[in-house]
Amino acid sequence: MPPKPQIAIVGPGRLGSALSVALTKAGYRVNEVISRDTLSSQKRAREIARSTRSFSTTLKTANLDSDLIWFCVPDREIAVAARALIRSAKWKGKVAFHSSGALASDELNVLRRRGAAVASVHPMMTFVRGSIPSLKGVAFALEGDAKAIRVARRVTRDLGGEAFSISKSSKIAYHAWGGFSSPLLVAMLVTAEQVARAAGLSTTQARKIMLPIVKQTLANYSALGPSGAFSGPIVRGDVPIVRKHLRALKKVPRAKEVYMALARAALQYLPARNRKELGKLLAG
Repeated sequence: MPPKPQIAIVGPGRLGSALSVALTKAGYRVNEVISRDTLSSQKRAREIARSTRSFSTTLKTANLDSDLIWFCVPDREIAVAARALIRSAKWKGKVAFHSSGALASDELNVLRRRGAAVASVHPMMTFVRGSIPSLKGVAFALEGDAKAIRVARRVTRDLGGEAFSISKSSKIAYHAWGGFSSPLLVAMLVTAEQVARAAGLSTTQARKIMLPIVKQTLANYSALGPSGAFSGPIVRGDVPIVRKHLRALKKVPRAKEVYMALARAALQYLPARNRKELGKLLAG
C-alpha cells in the first residue's frame, strides 16, 4: 500500500462529497466516484468528479483500480453495495472502508473473504447539504483489520483528524453519543423555538436571539467544562422559578417533557442547590 493510496469513493452523497474534497486537498488521488444507477445519483457523482478531476462510474460500470475503496453509503446499503462490487475487481491486497458510526467492519465481510483488509472509519462530524465542514481536529473512530487500521490512521492524520480505536460492541453507544452531540442538539434547539413562540416571538426571531447565548455556552463548555458552563435556576436551586417554568410550559407539552428530562439529567450530572426539593418537583 503506497503512502497515499489512490481512492475510489462509493456513494456521492454528503459524506462522499466532503471526503472527496478533503482527500484531494490532502494530496490524495480520488480515481473515481461510484454512484447508483439513478439519474440523481449519477448527476451528483459527475459533480464531485469534476471538482476532484476524477471519473464518475456506477455500481455496474465501476473500474475499481484504486488501492482503497471507501464506502460512503447509508448503513442499510453498505453490504448491498459491497456485494454489487464483488466481481468488479480482484480484492486481494486492497483496503476497504465504510463510514457507518453504528455498524462494525463486518458489513464488508464479503470483501474480507476475498482478501481485502476492511475497517469502519467514522468521522464524528455532521454532514448536511449546503455545508462542507473542515475535518481538521475531527475524531475518527476506527475498528477493523490491522492493515486497514494502519491505512486509516495515516489517512486520518493527513486529513488533519485524530484517530482512536473503538470495539465492535461499543459502536452503537458511540453512535448514540454522536446523536446527542448534533441531531438531538438540533432537536433541543427547535424545541426552544417553540417555547419562544409561546413567549410571542417568531421562530426566525428566536434563532437570531438564541445564537449568541448558544455560542457562548459552547465556548464556556469548551473552556470551563460542563460544571463551569452551567448556569440558571437549577444551579441556584431556585425552586419557585422552576415551578413557574413548568406551569408556563403547559402551553407546549412536548417542550415541558424535554425540559423535565434535561432538568433531571442536570440534577444527576451537574452542580445544583436544593436537589431534594427540585427532584420532587421534577419527579412528576
